[in-house]
Amino acid sequence: MTTPAHPTATPTPPSLGVAAIGYAFMGKAHSNAWRNVASFFDVPAFEQKVLVGRDATAVAEAATKYGWAESATDWREVIQRDDVHIIDICAPGWTHAEIAIAALEAGKHVLVEKPLANTLAEAELMTAAAAKARARGVQSMIGFNYRRVPALALARELIAEGRLGTVRHVRAAYLQDWLADDQSPMTWRLRKETAGSGALGDIASHAIDQIQHLTNETVNEATGTLRTFVTKRPGNQGPEDVTVDDAVWATLGMTGEVGASVEASRVASGQKNSLRIEVYGTAGSLLFDLENLNELRFLDATVPAREQGFRRILVNEPEHPYLEAWWPQGHIIGWEHTFTHQVRDFLTAIRDQTPPSPSFEDGLQIQRVLAAVEESAANRSVITPVLQPIFAAQGA
Repeated sequence: MTTPAHPTATPTPPSLGVAAIGYAFMGKAHSNAWRNVASFFDVPAFEQKVLVGRDATAVAEAATKYGWAESATDWREVIQRDDVHIIDICAPGWTHAEIAIAALEAGKHVLVEKPLANTLAEAELMTAAAAKARARGVQSMIGFNYRRVPALALARELIAEGRLGTVRHVRAAYLQDWLADDQSPMTWRLRKETAGSGALGDIASHAIDQIQHLTNETVNEATGTLRTFVTKRPGNQGPEDVTVDDAVWATLGMTGEVGASVEASRVASGQKNSLRIEVYGTAGSLLFDLENLNELRFLDATVPAREQGFRRILVNEPEHPYLEAWWPQGHIIGWEHTFTHQVRDFLTAIRDQTPPSPSFEDGLQIQRVLAAVEESAANRSVITPVLQPIFAAQGA
């Protein structure tokens, strides 16, 4: 009995064929990146071959709008096509494992949106498949696009250069308000079986990735609290149970004796898409807010106290990460550019046959932290402080 040969990665063709699976929010963002990346960066030749979705009419309309040559409804057929070399998975998390593993086994390079999967078990299977595929020259990457914000990329450089000295602690808060209204309708993002988790996997995963990426340290312990403030939402057939969290708080221990805290909420009224990161070291500090993504605040604690204070760095000089490709200094870029940078880095890694970052292993590490926070929230002990009446300490 002979063992069937594993598919091998197709030698890089003159033009790489790309298929994107999913055409909603993330599909639109990724499509915009594929449509524009070659206009600004030196990348291998590629073609937007096919956009895949379940609704034939809707995906056909999206394909035309977003610059894809054609549309399809069966991703299994698409990954077997000889003219498709890259699979970009923009579909919801419950589909990631099945699609990614099948694509990798078919010899396709895979880019998948975060979080890697809905469960730790699925993430482990995906990472194992990616490792096997990598040995055959097949690349894979997870889409933590905030690594490609130029100001955050500059922050990582400054930390690596020692400008902050020894990093002691990091604070990250990712706050949104799109679920603040109790009457906001039920969606797949509010069901555990389809979303995996709520604010924890959706946005806290970004914060945790940034904490590890910026400091180059790894989370090795976690305590967490999860809260669901609105337990039922209006559904098509009446009220439905919300089975994921609205908000999460976590305290993280890290290698290098770094301490970190993470807060994430989708019910923070007035906060539209605010990811705030603070990094404090012995020689300086950094502040960042995604709602001002072209700016980084830096404090040099090595100068005399009379000269200290946070100074604003407008991150749009050609010397700053990624910005040599865009506009003259003083002309800012936006959130959508992070996806363009992500596609640029992925295509470059395929061309140069170098492992792209963040890898599926990086995604698996984040998944382990998410699972630890969730387990801690479920099993934590609660200590109620004993409150003494104020007058008890006073004389009669």
